[in-house]
Amino acid sequence: MNAIKIIAVRALLVSAGVLFYAQSAWALLPIQHWQEPSGASVWLVESTAIPMVDVQIDFDAGARRDPAEQAGLAQALAGMVSKGVRAGRGFAALDENALGEAWADLGAQFEASAGRDALSFSLRSLTEPALLDKAVHLAARQMAEPALPPEVWARERARWSASLREADTRPGTVAAKAFSSAVFGSHPYGQRPTPQTLERIQVADLQRFHAQHLDACRARVHIVGAVGKAQARLLVAALLARLPASSPCAPLPAVPEVEPLKAAAQQNIPFASAQAHVYIGQPGFARKDPDFIALLVGNHILGGGGFVSRLTEEVREKRGLSYSVYSGFAPGLHAGAFSINLQTRPDQAAQAVQVAHEVVERFVAEGPTEEELRAAKDNLVGGFALRIDSNRKLLANVVNIATYGLPLDYLDGWTRRVEALTVADVKAAMARKLQPARMVTVVVGAQP
Repeated sequence: MNAIKIIAVRALLVSAGVLFYAQSAWALLPIQHWQEPSGASVWLVESTAIPMVDVQIDFDAGARRDPAEQAGLAQALAGMVSKGVRAGRGFAALDENALGEAWADLGAQFEASAGRDALSFSLRSLTEPALLDKAVHLAARQMAEPALPPEVWARERARWSASLREADTRPGTVAAKAFSSAVFGSHPYGQRPTPQTLERIQVADLQRFHAQHLDACRARVHIVGAVGKAQARLLVAALLARLPASSPCAPLPAVPEVEPLKAAAQQNIPFASAQAHVYIGQPGFARKDPDFIALLVGNHILGGGGFVSRLTEEVREKRGLSYSVYSGFAPGLHAGAFSINLQTRPDQAAQAVQVAHEVVERFVAEGPTEEELRAAKDNLVGGFALRIDSNRKLLANVVNIATYGLPLDYLDGWTRRVEALTVADVKAAMARKLQPARMVTVVVGAQP
């Protein structure tokens, strides 16, 4: 075992020993925020009990930036980042196997992913200097100088396309795609990669997308761990050192908002399956909406609270129409979808759809009862600690605060805002956002 590995093993043992004593204090740790000379914005939570640091670097380069004819472009770039780095600045090239071995030797993790709104790079490392310096340097190379070998992209594209074709043989995929298209129309939130859109993505497109969107001035850097501000600034500078740093930072083109639905619509898609798959919903709201917490609580009562929700009571418990039924909002930078999802016997699909619609209509018209609101508050407030009981969960909350411009003390006031809600607050918020008479219903596999 080499010296680096010995250090990593020792530090991990120390981390495991103190993990259980650190969690209770995380909710009280302040979030520091500043902007670097490069233009990068930084959010830091110092959590010193564990000798570890988690970093997430986000760029406005998620799927909402994909050209419609090349849906999947951001996700393709994220997937190819782990397939090797170029040679340069005195360092040899690394193929995907050598890159994987380098990370294994460091006992660190580096990943890339693409969601709707961001292309994200995540680093987890122990803060032992001999490890952290090497991990940051390797992460900087991988983020700024991916090799993007054409033969590897051809291989990965073929695998991905085969996976998409297989998924299209399942009724759940067919239903989800039809629902997304009906809710979002031509908005990028409704785009999904297909074998055809992937075929239009060449290595030159990956390189161009990388060059257009990955600039130090556009970076949002989120850090949780055993580093102070001075060390965090050095860490950020090193991570972004190999990226271009434009000044001034040119704005990216605006992405249009999601259009509300003008009328109700229903699609009944034939499919030979044992279960009918049902989606009901509409565009919801953007995450920055001031109604967010009221809608979170309202949806918990309507269909997000599992076996205690109204939808479960009416659809499953009283009528036995479905084993599970749930509802949820998926807000982002733009209005994500509100959706109700269930599976039922094909001969019961029409009844299940009717009951689900009636539950939503009644809830929007009447709001929750005092007993329902009290139970939802108790459940959400009681489970709040589970939202921040690890570095990674705390980091996810910091990312949420940074991405959507929430107050830095957002977590500190979360339970207080939940407790302050009234029945009238929840009813009004749900009525502002849900239009039961203008929802999309997609049923795949129902009996004709």
